[in-house]
This record gives sequence, structure tokens and C-alpha cells, in this order.
Amino acid sequence: MLSCVHSAGICGIDGFLVTVECNCTKRLSAFEIVGLPDNAIKEAKERVRSASLNAGYGFPDCEIIVNLAPADVKKEGSAFDLAILVSLLKASGKLGTPSQSEQINLDDDCFIGELSLSGELRGVRGALSMAISAKQAGKKRIFVPVQNAKEASVVDGIEVYAVKSINDVVNFLLGQRKLERSIYVPSDEELNIKLPDFADVKGQAKAKRAAEIAAAGGHNLLLIGPPGTGKSMIAKRIPSILPEMSFEESIETTKVHSISGILPSDVSLIRTRPFRSPHHTMSSPSLVGGGRIPMPGEVSLANNGVLFLDEFPEFAKSVTEALRQPLEDGSITITRASGRIKYPCSFMLVCAMNPCRCGYRGHPTHDCTCTDTEIRKYIGKISGPLLDRIDIQIEVPSMPYAELSGNERVEEPSSAIRARVNEARAIARARFEGEKTDNGSSIFCNAQMEARHIRKFCPLDEACQSLMERAYNNLGLSARGHDRILRLARTIADLDKQENILPKHLAEAIQLRTLDKNYF
Repeated sequence: MLSCVHSAGICGIDGFLVTVECNCTKRLSAFEIVGLPDNAIKEAKERVRSASLNAGYGFPDCEIIVNLAPADVKKEGSAFDLAILVSLLKASGKLGTPSQSEQINLDDDCFIGELSLSGELRGVRGALSMAISAKQAGKKRIFVPVQNAKEASVVDGIEVYAVKSINDVVNFLLGQRKLERSIYVPSDEELNIKLPDFADVKGQAKAKRAAEIAAAGGHNLLLIGPPGTGKSMIAKRIPSILPEMSFEESIETTKVHSISGILPSDVSLIRTRPFRSPHHTMSSPSLVGGGRIPMPGEVSLANNGVLFLDEFPEFAKSVTEALRQPLEDGSITITRASGRIKYPCSFMLVCAMNPCRCGYRGHPTHDCTCTDTEIRKYIGKISGPLLDRIDIQIEVPSMPYAELSGNERVEEPSSAIRARVNEARAIARARFEGEKTDNGSSIFCNAQMEARHIRKFCPLDEACQSLMERAYNNLGLSARGHDRILRLARTIADLDKQENILPKHLAEAIQLRTLDKNYF
């Protein structure tokens, strides 16, 4: 007997529908799975066999062929276990009585989940993407493990049922048991996450102003200064001044985290912008993604959020150079023999570094112990092309004691800064309505402007042209550096609620990029 049920697989961060066909024939006992399965799927034969026996359904003594269609697409992971067993039970007439098994219609259902040997279900990666693909394919119900119910319930237009074991599924299909639908309800933990606040940062007004500009325009930021001046403290508070995530951004970010297996089971949807701070000993595949079975890297896990690289020169040069293409494109394509996978990586890059290896170059009280050769070697770990892609390069100097110990001064909280950032972003969104990048994506902030948008939205009057020409010649700017200064000036004008870029906006933008001349 032949049966067909539906499951879902993952390609990149998107799901695709998989038809699980099972044919049982009265021949010598055999169990084969075809349709480009990986090793995890091939091993499903033993999980399915044990789960069926231990759940009380027995196991048919016949030739069993399972096909995963489309057969020319590589399938990976253990999420097909439940669909394989349901298809097998239906094909062998064990889904209730033989007459009941024939009458059960599974055309509108989708099954995902890994089986334990006892018949219990375990959570899988990418349940949100699978639920979205099932809905897009017109399925009305999806059965998922309890661990994945919260994230799958985010998808509107499909009934999500959380099941603990194969018995729950069978009894529900036979009408012998009711299952409660999983309904998406935002939890207090999702809505009320407390982020570090800028009110905790004493002084450093120039660095905080740079962080505000970076957040308003989505610009990359480099903080340079001696140890203990607050570079990391400022960087960790940037998510608190970024605009709140849209529902589409939350869905995309949650999909990446779900596929990576780091989404907590009690979280339905990621509502705060991610902040990723990997250690400097990481490898290139850990940063941009890869592996034998490609997985998202830190640049994708930071999508729609902040990627913070502390001790920037300590990262291997091969690692930092791998950032160049993702910073330009907002996505990363991983190519393997089995195909190409594209992951989103639209993030704000925030870096922090010391001015030299000992950290005290130019410090007012500590002497620098580095030689000129050591300083050049340390700074030389950051290439010019990569530095050119960092819009803001700002010094974070050591603070005097009076500024650090002054308790009478109340620092501005993140909520006040975020309000200004939101206003600037709203101005930018209105300006870019209907505009697209070369790859067809919408523009949400000034950092995403391409050359044609800069020519259209960043016109300079005669005074600004003269100032820009002097900066270009005196600082030895590249064409990319020229464009990035104009993007910065556009953001500063938006914060100032000015329609046109004024000389004061352009001057401040130039000052935010002069460290590449002073240090490098």
C-alpha cells in the first residue's frame, strides 16, 4: 500500500515542503529511504522501528521504501522522523484499523519532529521556517514537538499542535484525543527585556554622540582608546538606542536563531535586536558561516542587530577580512558541492581597540612601552579596505577624575536617545519610500544608500562642496570614504531635522572619520 504525508526541510533560513511517500510491499523484509537523505535521515530507520515497536504499533514484516520528494534536493536533519513513521503506519494499515487508516486524509497536514526510541518527540531546528513553508504550501495543520510549539505558533493562518509522542498524533488523527492549538501570546520576558542603559555611562559625550549617529543611520563604528575608558560599556548599550524591531525583522532574526539551535524553547519571537560579541580566537567559518553542513555564522546571528568585535586587532586577519563582502552586501553566500546557501547578515559592526599593544599610546599619565615597529605591526592588522568600510572612527580618551566621580550630573538615559534616533529613522524611511537597492531590497536607513541614492538625496551647496574638496585632498580619502562621509552627513542632518546637508553637518561627519588619518 502507498501513502503520502508532508513534512518540511530547510535550505538556508527558508523552509520547503517535502512529500514523504511510503510504499509497503509483501516481499523480503527491507527498509530503504531514498531522495538524497543525509546520514541523520538514513539513521531514522532505526529510530522509526524502535519508536513504532515501543509505542505499541508493531513493525510490518515487508519491504518498505520511503521517498522524500523532491528527490533531487538534499535533505538534512532529523525533522522527518515523525512524518516517516506516520506515513509508514498509514501505508501498513496500522493507523487504527485498516479501514480507518484508509479513510484518514492527511493532505492538509504537515508533520515535523525527531523521534526517540520510546516514541517521544524531541525538538528540531528551524521549526519557524518549516511552519511558514507549510502555510505557504496551503497546509492547514502542522504537528510539532512541544519544544517548538511557541516559535511555530507565531505563523498566522495555520493550526499548530504541540505533541509529546507518536501516540498523541495517532490518537488525535483517530479522533480519540483532543489537542489544544498553540496560540501565539507574547510573553512578559519577550516584551520586557531590560537592556543596559546609557545613563550608566559617565562622561564620554563625544563617543555617545557618535553612537547616537551610528544608531540613527545604521553606520559602522570603531572606538579607539586606552583600557578602561568605556569602549565596551558604550558598545553594549547601543541596542538600547536602536529602533524597536519590526515584525518582519523579528521573524527573520528568529528564523536564523532557530536554525542555529540557539532559540530558547520558551521564546516565541526575538523582539530585541541581537548583540553578538564573539571571542577574538574565532575562525572565519564561525564568523561568516560554513562547515560541512553549512550553518549561520556570527554575522548572520547578529542580523538586524549589532556585531561587537572587542580587541579588534587581536582577531586573525583572515577573519576580519572576511567581513568585507558581508558589510557591503548585507548577505553571505556559502558554496558547497551540494549547492549554495544564502544567509542574511544586515548588521551594525561595532569595534573596539587599543591605540597600541600596551594600550597607552598618547595616554596623559601612562607611558607607552611599544616601539614604533610594534605599533605599526599592531595597527597594520586592520587593512585599509576594511577600515574604509567603517563609517565612524572615534577616539575614546581617558577621563579625568572629576568627570568620573561627579554624582551631581545625571546622564541622559537610553530612552531619550532612542526617541531622537526613531525620529531620524522616520525621516529616512519617508525619504526612501519606494526606493530599492540593486539587489531589490528596500532601504530603511542612510547606511544602505548606494551611489545613485547619494547623488539624489545628498546634494551639496557651494560651501559644502568646497569643504568636501579640502577634506578629500587633505585626508587622502577614497571614493568609498567620500560616499560614507556623505551618508554620515545625511544622518546628522536628519538628527538636526534639516532637509538639506549644511556645512556644520558635513564638518561633523568629516571629524568622525579623521582617526584613520591620525592612527593609520
